[in-house]
Amino acid sequence: MSATGMGGRQLHEYHALSAQEAAKILSSDQQKGLTSAEVTNRLEEFGRNELKGKAGKPAWLRFLLQFNQALLYILLVAGLIKALLGQWTNAAVIWGVTLINAIIGFVQESKAEGAIAALAQAVTTEATVIRNGQKSRIPSQELVPGDIVLLTSGDKVPADLRLFNSRNLQVDESALTGESVPVEKDTTTLSADTPLAERVNMAYAGSFVTFGQGSGVVVSTANATEMGRISQSLEQHTSLSTPLTRKFDKFSHQLLYIILGLAAMTFAVGLGQGQSWPAMFEAAVALAVSAIPEGLPAVVTVTMAIGVNRMARRHAIIRKLPAVETLGGATVICSDKTGTLTENQMTVQGIFAGGNNFSVSGTGYNPDGEILFNQQPVDLESNNFPTLKACLMAGLLCTDSHLEQKNGNWIVVGDPTEGALITVANKAGWNQSEMAKLIPRIDGIPFESEFQYMATLHESHESLEQAGDGARTIYVKGSVEAILSRCQQMLNAEGEAEAVNEELIEQQVEALAREGMRVLAFAKKAVPNKQNSLDHEDIATGLIFLGLQGMIDPPRPEVIAAVRACKTAGIQVKMITGDHVTTAKAIAARIGLEKDGKVRAFEGRQLTEMDDNELTLAAEHGVVFARVAPEQKLRLVESLQSQGEIVAMTGDGVNDAPALRQADIGIAMGGAGTDVAREASDMLLTNDNFASIEAAVEEGRTVYQNLRKAIAFILPVNGGESMTILISALLARDLPILSLQVLWLNMVNSVAMTVPLAFEPKSDRVMKLKPRNPREPLLSGKLFQRIAAVSIFNWILIFGMFEWVRQNTGNIDLARTMAIQALVAGRIVYLLSISHLGNAIFRKLRGKTTRISDGKSMAFGILCTVLLQIIFSQWGVMNTLFRTAPLNLEQWLVCLIPALPMLPLALFVNRIDPAE
Repeated sequence: MSATGMGGRQLHEYHALSAQEAAKILSSDQQKGLTSAEVTNRLEEFGRNELKGKAGKPAWLRFLLQFNQALLYILLVAGLIKALLGQWTNAAVIWGVTLINAIIGFVQESKAEGAIAALAQAVTTEATVIRNGQKSRIPSQELVPGDIVLLTSGDKVPADLRLFNSRNLQVDESALTGESVPVEKDTTTLSADTPLAERVNMAYAGSFVTFGQGSGVVVSTANATEMGRISQSLEQHTSLSTPLTRKFDKFSHQLLYIILGLAAMTFAVGLGQGQSWPAMFEAAVALAVSAIPEGLPAVVTVTMAIGVNRMARRHAIIRKLPAVETLGGATVICSDKTGTLTENQMTVQGIFAGGNNFSVSGTGYNPDGEILFNQQPVDLESNNFPTLKACLMAGLLCTDSHLEQKNGNWIVVGDPTEGALITVANKAGWNQSEMAKLIPRIDGIPFESEFQYMATLHESHESLEQAGDGARTIYVKGSVEAILSRCQQMLNAEGEAEAVNEELIEQQVEALAREGMRVLAFAKKAVPNKQNSLDHEDIATGLIFLGLQGMIDPPRPEVIAAVRACKTAGIQVKMITGDHVTTAKAIAARIGLEKDGKVRAFEGRQLTEMDDNELTLAAEHGVVFARVAPEQKLRLVESLQSQGEIVAMTGDGVNDAPALRQADIGIAMGGAGTDVAREASDMLLTNDNFASIEAAVEEGRTVYQNLRKAIAFILPVNGGESMTILISALLARDLPILSLQVLWLNMVNSVAMTVPLAFEPKSDRVMKLKPRNPREPLLSGKLFQRIAAVSIFNWILIFGMFEWVRQNTGNIDLARTMAIQALVAGRIVYLLSISHLGNAIFRKLRGKTTRISDGKSMAFGILCTVLLQIIFSQWGVMNTLFRTAPLNLEQWLVCLIPALPMLPLALFVNRIDPAE
């Protein structure tokens, strides 16, 4: 039997078939299962139940591919030229820079390859099956389509199953669908177009059974499961290169062509003028070396590494260095809801009892909080609210769950909904274990989806409950429809029974539902003291309605401020979730995701029917996308990217992994997130808090700002050097600066002066600026004007100082040395003009408040530069190595004078292109 005939998706959507039809197609017996012979045949046909990733490139090839970058080509060629000239030390330095960059890239890529391995681990477990009519326990890898699997509370679902039996079965599918609460399963046949999150007759690989029991037939294994499809998506949709790497790649190619063209022209023109080829070769080499910003890759790496450390202190761990800059340029953040924007802890926030509405403060399972009436705390000891008291008691006692405290945090053992009911009772001052002793349970009816309620029978305690002398009490909780249909009476504000007012109750249910809350109804019934058991007939009629409790997975309090900060910075925030659209819209409204005053929401079913153009419009204008399948998350990210958006995607589940990989920057939750999500991401949030993203964006923008300063500082020196050498060569004059001296300036001096820029503090305006245009080239028009203006000044300074000293002294080594020292002096003035230290000094002189201490790194860098330049010209060894000459005090002062005009020039270019 073929794969498509038995387990293939092309022919069968098993949720749309009855359990009997599914078993028949799979040639399986629900009672006896498969025979050993059939299992052997199917293992050969379908393979083992484990995810298989495509073969990756060998490590040596992945390492060599790290050198496949234009900027590294330039450095490799420069190193080769220096080696051919016998200058092995210089060649080794240049090659060392390329090697370090390659190693960093190789390590990052190796980490990313762990995504498929994490997926494979996620489905590895054991399964209870029926084979040959016998129940047995086997490794999940040995499952085949047609196997009969038994599920019980605590099990991990080992493969995709079509359920044919469900007894109170609830499955946590949050990692796969984003559903915030466990899904109640049944065996009902569904329509073919039912979304993944609503296929209640299916159990999917990688999800967990939280309650009840069930059984089903395996319909898909390994890569054919829903999780397997995600695995294939991860392989087929590789991450786009980041904006920074794209811009650097384009810039590097352009620079490579310009350098090679100018060097060839210089060599050819010189030969045509009758100059010797060795002299012109030296000039061409000097030109090439002067034009190559050898220190730039190292400075970029250091700047981003410092940004990584800063982000780590703010709970954001960067896995790939370019992600630092990318996050700073983000224009859209697509966020999962459950556990990212919200607490991932159900919380009762609204209660209706005795005709009164109550609110509840606090979030999660922490007992800190109060029940409020008209904004005032309720005192249950006063007996002013007897019906509220009865409603809370029903929620506390009619439950199978309990709370535990671990590592200072409260967690629920059991159903999150019941955890919320226990917590609100704790806020009223009650303890579950103490109440269980005072009012012990005698019998109970567990929740069943068929009946939509749970009921428990208890002894009565006269001080707490007036059920009647010697009577016992039944407490019932469940859906509003199931409870109301069994109630003829309700308790009023005084705790007295009166005719039930269904219209009033329905109004209250609607009001709570509009807030995105899940609503449960509560009721009780007094029964004779001799009753020791409980059956459905006991609660078919005669219940007394106690009230409603509305609960929601609330947004984190700090998320509201974080979203506001992102919007101020011009960053759109969109919610992409597998949860219900009503709940998602309510949460979106609470945290301020409105766009143009509206919360535009789309469901996955609507997205499926859209073509690419319609989806692009929906992605651009919508702020909530609910009931979304993994493939649709991926399409939404791609649609936004097609519009030129820089997309950051947050998530914590298996279903988020493909979109995390595709996004310009994937952000996973470090604590609650799955291994798959972490491995597919570029960044982890160690505190699982969306608010940390705002801090990371701030740091990312600061990193880009500092990178831009570094480029604006390094390239004008290369420009000035190149112009000097090019014009001197074309005019057949002595070179004012030699290739070895250029290497000193580009590798030692530039790095010493530029690295402090990486430590620059953030500007006060950094989160008030709109995101930069993602299509803006690395060298924008304004930045190019800045670089051109400073390059011309540097050329005039070098050329002018060299010619003046040579004509007055006749000492060419002294002329070159003074030209270099004058250039460095001008660089220091220019560096101060674009740095926080210079701006702080300027503000201080104008009598404004500022913090000069934030510029101590810059002050240290300038001090190191001065010391290095003193060694460069005053130490005999350096004089011999670099062909420099020592300077006296008068000559040092002369070198400073030409640097002074840099100050007005710097002020001028800062107006054209602000440094901050």
